[in-house]
Amino acid sequence: MTAGKHSGWRQAEEEYTDEVIGDDTLGEMFAASAARNADTTAQLYKGGVYDRSLTDDVIPAAPDGDYAALSYERMHQLVKYLAAGFRDLGVGSDARVGILSNTRMEWALSDFAILSAGGVVTTVYTDSSSKQVQYLLSDPEASAVIVENAAMLDRVLAIEDDLSLSFIVVMDDTDVDREDVHTLKTVYRRGEETFSETAYQSWLDERDPDDLASLIYTSGTTGQPKGVRLTHRNFRANVNQTRKRIGPRPDKPSDLPTITAETRSIAFLPLAHVFERLAGHFFMYASGAAVSYAESPDTLADDLQTVKPMTGLSVPRVYERIFDNMRTQASESPLKKRIFDWSMDVAREYARTENPGPILTAKHSLADRLVYSTVKERLGGNIEFMVSGGGSLSKTLCETFLGMGLTILEGYGLTETSPVLSVNPPEDIRPGTLGAPLPAVDVHIDTGVVDASEFDGVTGDVGELLVDGPNVTQGYWNAPDATARAFTEIDGTQWFRTGDIVERTDDDFLIYHDRLKELLVLSTGKNVAPQPIEDQFATNDRVDQVMVVGDDQKFVGAIIVPNFEELHRWADSEGIDLPDDPEALVDDERVHAWVQTAVDAVNEELERVERIKSFALVSREWTAENDLLTPSMKKKRRNIRSAYREKLAEIYGEQQVEAA
Repeated sequence: MTAGKHSGWRQAEEEYTDEVIGDDTLGEMFAASAARNADTTAQLYKGGVYDRSLTDDVIPAAPDGDYAALSYERMHQLVKYLAAGFRDLGVGSDARVGILSNTRMEWALSDFAILSAGGVVTTVYTDSSSKQVQYLLSDPEASAVIVENAAMLDRVLAIEDDLSLSFIVVMDDTDVDREDVHTLKTVYRRGEETFSETAYQSWLDERDPDDLASLIYTSGTTGQPKGVRLTHRNFRANVNQTRKRIGPRPDKPSDLPTITAETRSIAFLPLAHVFERLAGHFFMYASGAAVSYAESPDTLADDLQTVKPMTGLSVPRVYERIFDNMRTQASESPLKKRIFDWSMDVAREYARTENPGPILTAKHSLADRLVYSTVKERLGGNIEFMVSGGGSLSKTLCETFLGMGLTILEGYGLTETSPVLSVNPPEDIRPGTLGAPLPAVDVHIDTGVVDASEFDGVTGDVGELLVDGPNVTQGYWNAPDATARAFTEIDGTQWFRTGDIVERTDDDFLIYHDRLKELLVLSTGKNVAPQPIEDQFATNDRVDQVMVVGDDQKFVGAIIVPNFEELHRWADSEGIDLPDDPEALVDDERVHAWVQTAVDAVNEELERVERIKSFALVSREWTAENDLLTPSMKKKRRNIRSAYREKLAEIYGEQQVEAA
């Protein structure tokens, strides 16, 4: 059942303040939190994963497969000495330092150390090609880079002639006989020897909230990434705004989840991405929470069992995978599958019902004992809520988790907005919406860019979302033309153009429809938003990934990656012998008919113009590694269309595809 409506929460969050909310810099914010929470756990790190240079004589080595903890007092000392070490190596005010590493505790230490030393952190995705790494370090004129291990060091050394690096730091133990290559431990020892509390305070004091804190390059679905300039004030304002929404306000009922110094979170999304950086890093450390670091997304199930977190962040694709794993485990027998399907129906009905009666309540209680409790235990048994961002979450999937007692707060934001613009308040969770704008976020709907009649069921204003607030960037690094295009002036206010088509309801909740540039314009003149159609497949057991197509064509089509596990399970149960070759498999008429059933079910829920008239099956999953998804798991639609032009020709005919 959804949380009850509390009409007073908006005013309460506007007025709320506490020791976490402030207008200082990020270095000062962390130092203040470390002082408040000195004896509580700040970080949990896993053993047997990395050859950390900081262990054993700087921090204790964690047992293999288990976690060790650092207090805020010890983490702060590490940050201080690392900051001093970086200063001794030449990092001063506004020096740009890159971080090329997976998400781990050393990423957080390095980030706060560089910021405390007065530097600017520029981020690099670990799956970037050598050419991309070269661009992401040379464009901001980085004077140093912190890399994760020897392999990433080699990637940087291979392009060092194209860079202007004064030094390189490696998080792991690395044996390199070069004066300009250091381990994180040698930086720490250097700082330990030179550290002065007076000097450290002066580094913090000399930074202003309006100084640049970080350059985060948009991963981009097309074109060269742009460096988004984010100041200390941008990030700090977004910490404040998020704290007002999810912090422990006194008006909140005791059963509502909040973020406090008792919270334990789990981090596994890339810290190079602004979503994890703000919500799972700056916000958590400002609040005094304990941040645990998963080994990788692939080990998440085991890490959840070990850490037993209360919260964490993820993108829709991960929630879809969690649901798929639940369904797969339930498919071990026909009885288990029937129970699972029934319990999912009960969960959705429960989530949609404001006041469930005794019959639905009894069904829900039984489903909890049979299914929901097991699912929650597999997630560690301690989850209070999770946050979804970085893409559109299926309304049905959100209702399913909510009905099981797994609260997901869907939110929305962009790199350029630090990033959180809106999130569902725990007091008033509305699946299928992005929540209400955070305090101090002003929104304007530019209704002139779309025809509202093209969108089904719209009750409020719909158009491009324009935003303003203290968390909004002033623009892009060395890109004045791109900056100018990103803003528009209305009545003296500079509004940032999000490029997203959003509906604003009468009570100020936001509903995402699609990217403005991704609207499909059919040759009939009709506009079709692909994302809502694709979201309809999120809980379908026959489709793993789908991209809707149809720009300049007469009808909507789709490129589909089937759920191969479910396909083989079906074939085995029916005694059907399918081809072993993946390409022959997706060309098999029986497989096409099997997927057609899923498409037909979705089409029943769509308007006539939105229905998928034809589709093509493809044999490989879309990932960031094969450049068909961004690192934040958004579809690179242009790349997918380019990779499967022959499949598009199957749908529309060769001449039509060539003409497009």
